[in-house]
Amino acid sequence: MPVLTKPSTVLPDYVLTLDETIAFAKKNFRTLSYLDKAIDIIQNIGIKKRHLVMPMILTSRHSGFGYRNAVFDIEAKKLIPRAIDEALGNARLSCKDISAIIYVSCTGFSMPSLTAWMINEFNFPRNTVQIPIAQMGCAAGAVAINRAQDFIAAHSGANVLIVSCEFCSLSYQPNDTSISSLLIDGLFGDAVTAAVVTSEERQGLRLIANDSYLVPDSEKWISYDIEDTGFHFRLDKRVPGAMLSLAPIMNNLAVKNNCNISELDFYIIHAGGPRILENIATTLNVPLEKFKYSFETLMNCGNISSSVVLDTYRRMCEGESIAADQNGIIAGFGPGITTEMNLVSSC
Repeated sequence: MPVLTKPSTVLPDYVLTLDETIAFAKKNFRTLSYLDKAIDIIQNIGIKKRHLVMPMILTSRHSGFGYRNAVFDIEAKKLIPRAIDEALGNARLSCKDISAIIYVSCTGFSMPSLTAWMINEFNFPRNTVQIPIAQMGCAAGAVAINRAQDFIAAHSGANVLIVSCEFCSLSYQPNDTSISSLLIDGLFGDAVTAAVVTSEERQGLRLIANDSYLVPDSEKWISYDIEDTGFHFRLDKRVPGAMLSLAPIMNNLAVKNNCNISELDFYIIHAGGPRILENIATTLNVPLEKFKYSFETLMNCGNISSSVVLDTYRRMCEGESIAADQNGIIAGFGPGITTEMNLVSSC
């Protein structure tokens, strides 16, 4: 049975605190009538700090989509090697053991994919399968885990490297002053994460069963408007409420595998925001403290998109001793609205 080993997380050097976020908003958007409302919401989210690939003075200047995409490529190639080295070390594997690389990102674009650069840079086997996944947004971390499980099911003995690279700050739009945009500016952060899903016996999480679900008629609730200035992120106020419809889907996956969703030992849930976590906890009848590692990621990194579930699991590995044969669930949510889930067991 495939095993997800401990992930690695690499954060950029530039840090933006909550106080600095609020000071920036007051200075640059002081004429907006709804600024106080936006600041109140940002403060209530509870994010203490976020990491950025550029200092805020440069992030706030829009030098064009091409320039920002070039920054993405440069910074990705700086940070990804550290994440890969640590992830391979955690799995006790080397580059020659990797059969496929799943690379996920929704904040930068390149062709060929960065998977080609990784194979050349790290001297992975020349027949390493490349599986770049875009357009899945925050759900993509869980998507990558599920597709790695599927790949190993189809290729006995395979090992799959997952790399998530999300530089959300490069989508900052200084001239977009909608309240939705302001909230997004106060929510998202930058990170690179990596992990190995292996067919070998290792300490980690056995991937038992995965499932996907699309909320009907919700394509516009989480989306990009793609303009000359790049990606303009859109977030509908109905998103937190959508979690109410996803809880039964998560329960169905648990029931099909002889588990009770309300009585799992741990929950690795995408931290899109506190209301999302609170709604899931309520509908699953789970104490909110069970989501403490998701909250830790949110408070210390912000919403780092597809990297959230991997960083949350890393924090769980470092935060407590996980006994063998405990059951849990990984769940990511993103555009569509799509949810990707995997029922797991510690080993």
